[in-house]
Amino acid sequence: MAVAESVSGGVRGAHEGILRRQSARESAARTYARALPIVPVRARGLTIEGADGRRYLDCLSGAGTLALGHNHPVVLEAIRKVLDSGAPLSVLDLATPVKDAFITELFRTLPPGLADRARVQFCGPAGTDAVEAAFKLVRAATGRAGILAFTGAYHGMTTGALAASGGACDVRVARLPYPQDYRCPFGVGGPRGAELAARWTESVLDDPKSGVPLPAGMILEPVQGEGGVIPAPDDWMRRMRQITAARAIPLIADEVQTGVGRTGAFWAVEHSGVTPDVMVLSKAIGGSLPLAVVVYRDDLDVWEPGAHAGTFRGNQLAMAAGTATLAHVRENGLTERAAVLGSRMFSQLTDLTREFACVGDVRGRGLMIGVEVVDPQGDGEAETERQGDALLSPGPVPGPGNDPAPPTAGAQTPRTPLPAAPELAAAVQRECLRRGLIVELGGRHASVVRLLPPLTISDEQAAAVLDRLADAVAAVERLSQAGGAKKPSG
Repeated sequence: MAVAESVSGGVRGAHEGILRRQSARESAARTYARALPIVPVRARGLTIEGADGRRYLDCLSGAGTLALGHNHPVVLEAIRKVLDSGAPLSVLDLATPVKDAFITELFRTLPPGLADRARVQFCGPAGTDAVEAAFKLVRAATGRAGILAFTGAYHGMTTGALAASGGACDVRVARLPYPQDYRCPFGVGGPRGAELAARWTESVLDDPKSGVPLPAGMILEPVQGEGGVIPAPDDWMRRMRQITAARAIPLIADEVQTGVGRTGAFWAVEHSGVTPDVMVLSKAIGGSLPLAVVVYRDDLDVWEPGAHAGTFRGNQLAMAAGTATLAHVRENGLTERAAVLGSRMFSQLTDLTREFACVGDVRGRGLMIGVEVVDPQGDGEAETERQGDALLSPGPVPGPGNDPAPPTAGAQTPRTPLPAAPELAAAVQRECLRRGLIVELGGRHASVVRLLPPLTISDEQAAAVLDRLADAVAAVERLSQAGGAKKPSG
């Protein structure tokens, strides 16, 4: 017994020591490490084992990077094959068999209407690099400078991508309302709210006194991820395609997090039948390794040689892992699996809105699901009035939100929104971690619990995820009713 306690104490001590050294040495900008004080040492599929010996179900999945989960056999085999072949691992933009195989598989999956006339640009290794390259591309092709973006957007952390994200301001970026139900900026939600958002966009573009000159491009996420898991209505997506096409504005789809089957279609734009002019891709396309590309219509390919570059755009291991991932998702029906299982999880999660007063909304598409945590003691009528008053402001329409019709479950009736509760959401995240479940927070006020499980999650694992999440919410609601929920615990 004493030996077992000694071993357990030693493991725990090593775990705590690593966390202490991280806190002392790493930047104050670190984020995930603060909310998830674990030290992963082994991982497979949905499961992570920490240095303290605990096992966790990982519904963060590298912020959506791990389409096949941790260390999937086909990914490991692809990486080993390159390593064992003696091939170079980094080759700038030179042609290689590994790159050729990746591009071939990527083009096989692209939306109809784009693959047969597409070009691809390999960028730096992150999604934000692809966004920057896309902005540079459309500016070069159109000779214009401005970019249209949307409230609540998140496109990355570099200067241009950050400027187009919801929390920043840039004179070259015009902000437009993103349609949603639960926190509709127009106070109506549903198809009417989406129609008003579309009309707002048309007005901004066609009014010579709007202060918004014809832009170089429009960038949108088919599902806003960091913005709170808000799927764009399909009709609204088609309107954005019509509006931009009629005015010769390139439409950029940010599929960094939504791509590779995540939403129940290989690319989320396919739900609406929209073919964008430009797609920015990263995360899952690298099979867990850093890779980012821009895919675009050939008539936009006006760059001179060297107009855009990047030292690590020739990452051969990422291309091999990415090829294996894309092919495995396509050949094994994981896109359809995400749609079916996502619908089932969504249906079960909607029960939480009836069972717990602190759950205001559940929304999502496929295996990209959000649970918005609210303050049950808040004033819902005041929140609705605040959103309505936003329409009278001269600036861009603000407002966090929801999609009117989660495609996995059918249309919902808009409800009066209660105030967001970031403290309660953080408490839910902590209680999930105590129960061995890793989840991320997002949304305008960091009040949305986000689920991004790998597409390989089993039915049994999905049931375990939902049980642990529901148990965590129940614990937080009990604490809230007792008056102690908003106090950090441990």
